[in-house]
Amino acid sequence: MAATKNVAERKRGGATSTRRAELLEIAATMFATRGYAQTTVRDIADEAGILSGSLYHHFASKEAMLTEILQEFMGGLLGSTKRIVEEGDDPSEVIDRLIRNSFETIHQQRSEVALYQNESAFLATIPEFAFVTKASLEIEKAWLSVLDAGCTSGAFREDVDVKLLYRFIRDAVWASVHWYKPGGRLDHVTVADQFIALLHGGLRN
Repeated sequence: MAATKNVAERKRGGATSTRRAELLEIAATMFATRGYAQTTVRDIADEAGILSGSLYHHFASKEAMLTEILQEFMGGLLGSTKRIVEEGDDPSEVIDRLIRNSFETIHQQRSEVALYQNESAFLATIPEFAFVTKASLEIEKAWLSVLDAGCTSGAFREDVDVKLLYRFIRDAVWASVHWYKPGGRLDHVTVADQFIALLHGGLRN
């Protein structure tokens, strides 16, 4: 009897976890498309086909949902960035991998990327979301370390300001979330290839 009860409890726990993930996905999409301030708990509940009260069974507030979405997103991005930098030796190859990872992230987590892009200025003013700024600065530091190493080794041009270069790359890559469409004419791998080709070779023949 005890074993049967434990199995039932695990199944309920798994179902709850899956439902939470579904609700967070719905919330992320709505925050990204409508805006965080413009999206209400009722809007999310209606989209999920449940009552607002049922949503509070899973999350204490709309802010709690945003926090969980961003913690998972920023944590994952920071983790993959650090992993790529730590595993690589050649700065040029590492930069290419970082760029490909960025486009892969846009492809797989389009709503989360768009949410961050749209709400970053707002988030920077809220103390509870200081973790977002902290993760962003750590990601920037990792990129800059690779660009610095490339300039020092001669792999990259020495006459380019690395912080400016990072911002050019960062803004060009992440802004593509506003026009990149999964299933469109060019997949994210091809878009990354094109970007890298232009970055290394320039526009002129």
